[in-house]
Amino acid sequence: MSNTSSITHFLLLAFADTRELQLLHFWLFLGIYLAALLGNGLIITAIACDHHLHTPMYFFLLNLSILDLGCISTTVPKSMANSLWDTRAISYAGCVAQVFLFLFLITAEYYILTIMAYDRYVAICQPLHYGTLMDNRACVHMAAAAWGSGFLTALLHTANTFSLPLCKGNAVDQFFCEIPQILKLSCSHFYLREVGLLVFSASFAFVCFVFIVMSYVQIFRAVLRIPREQGQHKTFSTCLPHLVVVSLFVSTAVFANLKPPSISSPSLDLVVAVLYSVVPPEVNPLIYSMRNQELKGALRKLFEHTLFQQQ
Repeated sequence: MSNTSSITHFLLLAFADTRELQLLHFWLFLGIYLAALLGNGLIITAIACDHHLHTPMYFFLLNLSILDLGCISTTVPKSMANSLWDTRAISYAGCVAQVFLFLFLITAEYYILTIMAYDRYVAICQPLHYGTLMDNRACVHMAAAAWGSGFLTALLHTANTFSLPLCKGNAVDQFFCEIPQILKLSCSHFYLREVGLLVFSASFAFVCFVFIVMSYVQIFRAVLRIPREQGQHKTFSTCLPHLVVVSLFVSTAVFANLKPPSISSPSLDLVVAVLYSVVPPEVNPLIYSMRNQELKGALRKLFEHTLFQQQ
């Protein structure tokens, strides 16, 4: 029987047992990772370089892209390296860092998504007060609060989780270190303390989700009063993708942390984890840029400027 002090590393869940499938997993995740880097990197560069995009909506989108890059960089590269080198190991310190960084980034991302819903609500439902409620100082303070809250949440959960005695081995049934899987290794009744914290965090996340939904109810009511079909289409194309991202993000993350043990299985846990940790950073750039003409224009100018310099 082992305890926390004797554990020097953890064993992550392997995607495949055969060498061919391991290499297939490596190349698949490499393609996903490079696509996420390219998509989010282009959004960050376009917003940073084009002064026309220096508005609250794009400021929060910039934050979202940075957090997306951080989230996918925390989990996917290690899984790729393990498949490439035919190993499952991650060091104890590496596991702690992975839990902390992923929880920090994904929590901050959720708060940014909540702020983005509020930004759209003010822009559409209270346009006369938009300049006052969403000035530069307010935007910076809200973004700082999101990052700070994510940091404190991750610090609390990580410290609490890894203070528990672990006596059920070191095999983590997931492709990265996450709190529910670490708790399964604990033999102490004190793990209920962390479960309580997870329930509290999930409850707060649900309150934020209700706020997001109510914001969009008000937005859609206001949009339906717009007489011109053109204006309705533009607003719906801006808001609906955001709601889709939030719904996918919240449903999979809450399910992963609060699902009953009776329906838990390594394959189901793996699919759910991919849905909330890999899919959002991959699809966010597509969702937020496909129908956004301003962002498309900024990217077009960026490409033209780059090509002009090379000639």
